[in-house]
Amino acid sequence: MIDRTVPADQQPAPGPPSAPDPGTGDAVLSLRGVHQVFPTPRGDVSAVSGIDLDVRPGRVLCLVGESGCGKTTSARVAAGLAAPTRGSVSFRSGDVAAMDGKERARFRRSVQYIHQDPYASLNPVRTVYSTVSAGLRRHKLVRDRREARRATAELLERVDLTPAGDYLDKYPHQMSGGQRQRVAIARALAMEPEVIIADESTSMLDVSIRVSLLNTLGGLRDELGVGFLFITHDLAVAKYFAWDGEIAVMYLGRIVEHGSTPRVVNDPRHPYTRALVSAVCEPDPDLARTRDRVRLRGADIPDLTDLPPGCDFHPRCPLYEQGDCDTVRPPLVPGHDRLLACHVVGGG
Repeated sequence: MIDRTVPADQQPAPGPPSAPDPGTGDAVLSLRGVHQVFPTPRGDVSAVSGIDLDVRPGRVLCLVGESGCGKTTSARVAAGLAAPTRGSVSFRSGDVAAMDGKERARFRRSVQYIHQDPYASLNPVRTVYSTVSAGLRRHKLVRDRREARRATAELLERVDLTPAGDYLDKYPHQMSGGQRQRVAIARALAMEPEVIIADESTSMLDVSIRVSLLNTLGGLRDELGVGFLFITHDLAVAKYFAWDGEIAVMYLGRIVEHGSTPRVVNDPRHPYTRALVSAVCEPDPDLARTRDRVRLRGADIPDLTDLPPGCDFHPRCPLYEQGDCDTVRPPLVPGHDRLLACHVVGGG
């Protein structure tokens, strides 16, 4: 757990200096060499290409990148909602693909998923009570309706839907987007999860509501020791929620930079990460005018069925150098403080 008495910049670096071996450390959920390929009429699309990720108890791992880079596909594989084409997903050092019925039921309870769209993730004909208590009743965690309502009310209060009695018998259309997303979080917490996968869970909410929801999630992380795989395209959100955690930057299905959040945000090394940081809005007009902007060589993302040779980012990269950049794909290798995949920029 994070020691709140120590300033953020003095916290021990959580980011992996090198890729850990499968099953080592305190990771509760691990992806190893995961590939996900989708066949299409125009050819195979490699949505995820050999990624390694670890989610640890009470820690946040943010997966960031542009839309279409493979973040949600990675999240679905991690949650067991899709089987990887190659590679493995392990929970508590056990291969998810090899689990029997009892083990898979435990995995399903322990790894919960919060979807992006609060307007589509809840059944419109179910009340809040019915939605949140469904898992409790399915897994026989409550004995009767009275106990189920009491447990549901406690969950609603935990996610700041108070007084809970005002929400128990409401339907989704009677609530705002922020309230719906809190119901979705309560539904996930009902299973007493060890890992929550939040897939752009705040992107459709107003900024003020977004901050409030992130604070709620952060409180649950610290109070319950839940590990988070947090998917976002917004580095400002990643910085706010995962300052004491890790960021893995994804581009066209590959991790190009992975390290502790302060290091990645304050000193981005990969040209793509620098472009993402440069795109974050700066509220101070004086700083905004003097801020260095990263100008890409091109705005178009390569065709996923016909990726360029060498580094996938080289057609857009402002640091492109002819030679290795357009002929050899850079591996993700450790430097002294992060993992980095770039021929031009070192990891040190």
